[in-house]
Amino acid sequence: MLAVTIRAYGGPEQLRFDEVPRPAPEGPGDVVVALRAAALNHLDLFVLRGLPGLTHTFPHVLGADGAGVVEAVGSAVRRVRPGDRVLINPGVSCAACEYCLRGEESLCPTYRLLGEHLPGTFAEAVRVPEVNVQPVPASVTWAEAAAFPLVFLTAWRMLVTRAAVRRGETVLIWGIGGGVALAALTIARRLGARVIVTSSRDAKLERARALGADLCINHAVADVPAEVRRATDRRGADVVVETAGEATWERSLKSLARGGRLVTCGATTGPRIEADVRRLFWRHQTIMGSTMGSARDFAQVTRLFGRGALRPVVDTIVPLREARRAFERMESGEQFGKLVLEIAA
Repeated sequence: MLAVTIRAYGGPEQLRFDEVPRPAPEGPGDVVVALRAAALNHLDLFVLRGLPGLTHTFPHVLGADGAGVVEAVGSAVRRVRPGDRVLINPGVSCAACEYCLRGEESLCPTYRLLGEHLPGTFAEAVRVPEVNVQPVPASVTWAEAAAFPLVFLTAWRMLVTRAAVRRGETVLIWGIGGGVALAALTIARRLGARVIVTSSRDAKLERARALGADLCINHAVADVPAEVRRATDRRGADVVVETAGEATWERSLKSLARGGRLVTCGATTGPRIEADVRRLFWRHQTIMGSTMGSARDFAQVTRLFGRGALRPVVDTIVPLREARRAFERMESGEQFGKLVLEIAA
C-alpha cells in the first residue's frame, strides 16, 4: 500500500511517498481500517524532526489521526464489522496494567501513539485494537472525522476530566488557531464558560470571535495577564489551557485566579519552566498535566461528535500525495484549524 513515510529526520524535504506492507489483523482483537482521510498534528512535525530518546525503524509511517472503513477484523472483535465507518483513537495502551484496569489508559506505562511509536495513519490502511475505533455517522464528512480524535480527546480530558470546568467560569486559551485550542474553545463554550483566547495574528482572533470567543487578545502586543484581570474584575481566569510551555508559562500563572487551575498538555516552545511556589500555595492554585485521554473520555466526546454537538474546524484538505504542502503550511503557522489529507474518496 502507499504511505507517507520518513527515512531520516529533518524537515518536510524528508517526507517520502512509499510502498509499504498492508497491515492485517495480528491478534483476535485487531481491526484493520481502510483509511479515507487523515489529519496532521504538531506531533507529526516533532516526529519528523526527531524526538529525544525515540528511534524508529525506517521507513516509518507518520500520522496519528484518521478515519475510514473497517476492512478486516480479528476473531474476537464484536463491536464492529467490515464495512463500518469508524474514526480512530490514536492512543494504544496495554489493557492489562493497574491503570488500564481502572479505566485510565493514557496513564499506562506502555502507552503509545500512532505515528509516534507505532505505524501511523498517513497510509491507505492502519491496524489498531478494537477499543480504539468508534462509529462515524454517515452525516459526518471523512475530513471532519479524521480531524476530530486527537485534539478533541486532548481538550476534553483537559477541560472536563482534569480541570472540571463549570458554567460561568472564565477559561483562557493560548494560541487560537491550533487544533487543541480550537477544540478547547468549542468544549468550553458548550460547558457554559466565558472564553478568552489569544493569538499573535489578528485575522485568527477575528475568526475565533466568530466562533464564540468572548475576548480576543493579541499576545504579541498586549499584556495578557493585565487584559485578563481587566476583563474579570481583577479575579483572573479560573482555568488556563496551556500548550506552549516556556514562552507563555509565566504569563499563564499571572493570569490565573485564586483557586484557579492551569492544565497543560504541551511544550511547543520549550519544556523548561519556572514558577514562584509562594504564589501557588498562597493563592491555592493547581497545576495539572494531561495527555490524550481514557477510553471513557474518547467514548464521551465522540458521542457528542456523532450527535453534531461538537465539530472540528478544517483549514485545508489536500491529497495524500501532497502531504509536504500540508506540513509546510503547519510549519508556517498560517493554518486555522486542522490540515487534512484525503486518502480515498
